[in-house]
Amino acid sequence: MTPDQMRDASLLELFRMEAEAQTQVLDAGLLVLERDPTHAGQLEACMRAAHSLKGAARIVGLDEGVSIAHVMEDLLVAAQEGLLRLQSDHIDALLQGSDVLLRIGQVGLNSEQQNQLSEQVASLVVRLQALFVAAVPAFAQSSPPPVPPPAPAEEPMVQDSPEPAVVEPSQDSTLEPATDARGRVLRVSAERLDHLLDMSGKSLVEFQRIKPLSDSLARLKRLHSTTRRALDSLREVTLESSLDAQAQALLSESRGLLGECQQMLTQHIEAFDEFAWQGEQRTQALYDAALTSRMRPFADVLAGQARMVRDLGRSLGKQVRLEVEGEGTQVDRDVLERLESPLTHLLRNAVDHGIQSPEQRVSHGKAAEGVIKLRARHHAGMLVLELGDDGGGVDLQRLRESIRARKLSTAETIAKLSEEELLAFLFLPGFSMREQVTEVSGRGVGLDAVMHEIRQLRGSVRMQQQTGQGSLFILEVPLTLSVVRSLVVEIGAEAYAIPLAHIEHMVRLEQQQIVQLEGRQHFWHENRHVGLIAASQLLQKTEARVEQDGIPVVLINDRDMLYGLTVERFIGERTLVVMPLDARLGKVRDVSAGALLDDGTPVLILDVEDLCSSIGKLLGSGNLQRVDSRDRQAGGRVRKRVLVVDDSLTVRELERKLLLSRGYDVAVAVDGMDGWNALRAESFDLLITDIDMPRMDGIELVSLVRRDSRLQSLPVMVVSYKDREEDRQRGLDAGADYYLAKASFHDEALLDAVQVLIGDAQE
Repeated sequence: MTPDQMRDASLLELFRMEAEAQTQVLDAGLLVLERDPTHAGQLEACMRAAHSLKGAARIVGLDEGVSIAHVMEDLLVAAQEGLLRLQSDHIDALLQGSDVLLRIGQVGLNSEQQNQLSEQVASLVVRLQALFVAAVPAFAQSSPPPVPPPAPAEEPMVQDSPEPAVVEPSQDSTLEPATDARGRVLRVSAERLDHLLDMSGKSLVEFQRIKPLSDSLARLKRLHSTTRRALDSLREVTLESSLDAQAQALLSESRGLLGECQQMLTQHIEAFDEFAWQGEQRTQALYDAALTSRMRPFADVLAGQARMVRDLGRSLGKQVRLEVEGEGTQVDRDVLERLESPLTHLLRNAVDHGIQSPEQRVSHGKAAEGVIKLRARHHAGMLVLELGDDGGGVDLQRLRESIRARKLSTAETIAKLSEEELLAFLFLPGFSMREQVTEVSGRGVGLDAVMHEIRQLRGSVRMQQQTGQGSLFILEVPLTLSVVRSLVVEIGAEAYAIPLAHIEHMVRLEQQQIVQLEGRQHFWHENRHVGLIAASQLLQKTEARVEQDGIPVVLINDRDMLYGLTVERFIGERTLVVMPLDARLGKVRDVSAGALLDDGTPVLILDVEDLCSSIGKLLGSGNLQRVDSRDRQAGGRVRKRVLVVDDSLTVRELERKLLLSRGYDVAVAVDGMDGWNALRAESFDLLITDIDMPRMDGIELVSLVRRDSRLQSLPVMVVSYKDREEDRQRGLDAGADYYLAKASFHDEALLDAVQVLIGDAQE
């Protein structure tokens, strides 16, 4: 490459950077001027941006850029001088000019692409000139001056432009700018910043291992003190005895040496504590500085969004503007990049579905122009985004009809759904309230994509609405993907981390709180049935014994579903430095990344969305393990398990309580089908069943048990109101081992029969 080519390449890069920055100024300013055409500050800013781009294009030799910027500047200067008032047609043309200038900067001197732009540029110049002449008749006889030749040395742009020639690019995903003490702009690759953050995070974790060492030194100091007291006591005892002088001297010398050691240890501990404190502060500061270098203002993700909202609204015949609060809120670069797509979905959704037409708004007593408000703020280590519109909200009756039309639920159930439950359907894959497909809506792609992207960020999204008044989406995502606040638990005697953003609650369950329903175990939580799944089964780990003060359960949410994961122990909440898994491993099922605990113990961070998918597959298989831990008493003795199947709640509860009082572990089922599902999913030592039951009676149940190779040796007791001899014989012929008539039923009769069949409750 020749020096001239290198110079041209460098100038083109500078022009591209300036075009990106100045067209953002133009877009933002023109949107303000559309609402307030006489805004002096924005008129000046837009004129300056066009003027700067005209001069920059002239220096680089981009003549078509000079042409467009020149007529844009003329139009804006005329507006400044009061010769014309900017209308929607002017704003449309100026925004189009901004787009073309940005495109020219991206194309550069590529002749083929420049040729493709030529026709568009010529047409736009004519349009801008026509608008200028129509608004300023005095200039009707004089056309704008021809494009001047490039590169006059006295180009006023260099002197007049308030912006420096080098402008930081606002959306460069590969390079991050930084400044040194003298304000110079440096360009550092994103990979280097990632490496710096990774190393500083590891240093922070490694330095935290000093704390256990400090605790050990403190224990050593206490041990020294105890030893010193023991020697003092020994000395007092020996003074009263006939210990020879040499032994006395050795004892005194030992006391003296121990005293010196204790003094040195005290000094070293003080120095070590000071070093540990200073080191912790410095490593934390280093990590914070590295993390800050990746942080970007929230405004970076908003480039072009206000313009998109305005243009989409106009294409739909609506007047819409975007108001933003908290543009300076700092967020990790990676989070910002991944927020762009869901934010665009929500903004387009608000314009298309939320904001009504001007006529509808006026008829409802609203201003003709709709407003979408986007607010960004920090809260509890998370980025909270609130995106609301003042449109019509959600037509709940129409939503019910859409759910019914798609056969997603029965009419009876749909009628009973709460507003929150109805809104959850909007996030289902493929769901849309639009009957017809348009360029904007109707394909069933939108809120489902938003939910997926936000969950990939370890965040959450929820919706609120007020019919006739508007809708509000609340998104919560981590400020950075480099660290994650998690609950660390023990599963299969190993530590795992679950991001707090996906945790609804943590509870401890007692045995009596767990109920058997349709072959699965559940418990009640805030008036909801929550299914229980053993985390050890999901992760294919061998379950260890859990704590004795209740079963630890983590409630995780997945859209409108809630699952209870049983673990062995809550270790506690931790802020973990995320360590990505080696790319060669590919996607590890149910795991998103790794981390190190304070003591250096490795921990895997669970991928909750993947985990919920695994839960769905496990539930579909019907092969659920029992999740409670109370099948063992103290000393490791196993409690025998009994399944009681009866459609009468009174009988079922009476038998359950009797058996529990004798120490048996009891599960219940409401009919034969429910009992059969329970028998296939879990292991029992005895089946007690009624005969007359819906869906599947006791005779059918016993027959199935005796035909199953795994269950054919299971002891079976029939307890029935039918006490005729033929009924008894029918039960025994089906395969029952014992027949007890309810008419002669009493506590001891049942317990004696159980004792005969399986013995005591404990092995």
